[in-house]
Amino acid sequence: MSNHVSARVRDWRHELHQCPETGFAEQQTSDVIARVLSELGLQVERGIGGTGVVASLRLGDGPGAIGLRADMDGLPLPERGEKAYASRNDGVMHACGHDGHMAMVLGAAGALIEGGGFDGTVRFVFQPAEEHGLGAKAMLADGLFDRFPMDAIYALHNLPGVPAGHLLTRPGPILASEDNFEITINGRGGHAARPQTVVDPLVVGAEILLALQTIVARNVDPTQPAVVSCTEFIGDGVRNAIPDQVIIRGDTRSFSPQVQSVLEERMRALCGGIGAAHGATCTVTYTHEFETTVNDPDCAGASVRAAIAVGGVERTQPDCQPFMGSEDFGAFTRVVPGCFTFIGNGVEPGRGGGPLHSRDYDFNDEILDVGVDYYTQLARFLLAPGALPAGCGC
Repeated sequence: MSNHVSARVRDWRHELHQCPETGFAEQQTSDVIARVLSELGLQVERGIGGTGVVASLRLGDGPGAIGLRADMDGLPLPERGEKAYASRNDGVMHACGHDGHMAMVLGAAGALIEGGGFDGTVRFVFQPAEEHGLGAKAMLADGLFDRFPMDAIYALHNLPGVPAGHLLTRPGPILASEDNFEITINGRGGHAARPQTVVDPLVVGAEILLALQTIVARNVDPTQPAVVSCTEFIGDGVRNAIPDQVIIRGDTRSFSPQVQSVLEERMRALCGGIGAAHGATCTVTYTHEFETTVNDPDCAGASVRAAIAVGGVERTQPDCQPFMGSEDFGAFTRVVPGCFTFIGNGVEPGRGGGPLHSRDYDFNDEILDVGVDYYTQLARFLLAPGALPAGCGC
C-alpha cells in the first residue's frame, strides 16, 4: 500500500469517528462512505438494508467474486477523553471501532484500485445496525447476494487486549449466538409489615435468578460452551411496600442450536415451576437476536494465508479459541461461505488496550495499514488469475 493511501485511511477513520450514528440512522456515515468510494472512481449503490452501501471493483474477466464487509453503526454512549477528532454527535460514539473497520475496507478499495493484482470482482459492503443484530438481515432481505453475487464474504473486527496487528481466526464457530430473555413475575403486593398477606415476587425472582445458574451447570454438556446472564432485576415496589411485579432481563450465549433449545426449555420450566410453588405467575419472553458466526474451513484457510503474508507466522493465530461475544456477520455466513477474523487493537491503555463499548475506547490507528494489507492480500490470493471461484479453497 502506498503512503498516499495509508495517510488517507487515517483521515477517513478520523472523519468517520466524528459522525457516529446508531443503527439504521447512519445517514451522514453513508454520505462519507459514498463520497469516498465515488472519489476512488467506483459506482456506488446506496440504501441497501436501510443505510447500507455497496460498491464493486472488477478487473479482468475472472468469474470469482468476494465481499469485504465493514459495520457502520456507533453506540449511544457519550465519548470521554480529549481527541482532535472526537465525536460531534452528542451522546453517540464509535465505541466498538466500526470507524476503523470502515476505513480499512475503504483503504482496501483504494489499494486494489491503485495496485490491481487480481482477476475478478471485489464487493465493498458497508452494513448498518450491527449492534442491533438487525443490519445483516436487512441487507439480506433487500437482496444483497442476489444483486451483488459473491462466492464468499470476509470481515475484520478489532480486539483490544491482543498485540496490535496480530490476526486471529479459526475454522468453525468463532462467535456465539445471543438470545435475549425477559421474565415477568406477577405476585400480590402489600405492606412490608404484613408479608403473610402477599405473594412476594421478589422472593420468587431471587429463587429464579439462582436457579437459572444451574441450567448450564446441570443441563449442558461441559464440553459445550454456554452462558446464562441475568443483567436486570426490576420491581415496582417502594421502601415499605412489597411489589406486585418483578422483571428479570438478561441474555444467553451458545454455539449450537441444540444448546440454545436446552437453555430456553429449562428456563421456561424453572420459571413456571418456581412461580407455581409460590402462587405467582411467570411469563418468559425469549428471542433469538444473533446467529452463531461459523467460519467456512476453506475461507478460514484463505484468511490465515493472507494473515501470514502480511504479518508472518508469529503474528498469526490460525486456530484461536471461540469468543462468547456475538456479531450479526453470522447471518451472512448462513447464506454464503465466509470468515470472520480478529485484528489485535493493542494491549496498553491509550494505545488500543481500552475495552470495547467503553467511553474511553478508541480504535488504534497503528493497525489500519495491517487491515488494509490483509484485505488486499486476501483479494489477490482468492482472485488470482486461473484460481477456483473464491471460497472453494486456496
